[in-house]
Amino acid sequence: EVQLVESGGGLVQPGGSLRLSCAASGFTFSNYGMKWFRQAPGKGLEWVSTIDSGGRITLYKDSVKGRFTISRDNAKNTLYLQMNSLKPDDTAVYYCVQSGWRGQGTQVTVSS
Repeated sequence: EVQLVESGGGLVQPGGSLRLSCAASGFTFSNYGMKWFRQAPGKGLEWVSTIDSGGRITLYKDSVKGRFTISRDNAKNTLYLQMNSLKPDDTAVYYCVQSGWRGQGTQVTVSS
């Protein structure tokens, strides 16, 4: 059974940083590209970033380019999202996604 468990969210001031993690199990992690999505209050699910299975190719939503960095550690079956220069518009529940599976999410709140 595929399991994805996100962690690392919290309350941070504008301009601050957070590092999200996603622990994966139930599949061969190193064989799959992974994605981060987010859902802001009252809004739909929004793609944030993608990384290929080997960690060499990364893609980002325009509004997070230069501020967010996606990475992975295939030895630890873990996906990461380093978020810097956070803005109130980044407030959302963040999910890691593999194909049709996603975790329970982790809340990120950016507020002074």
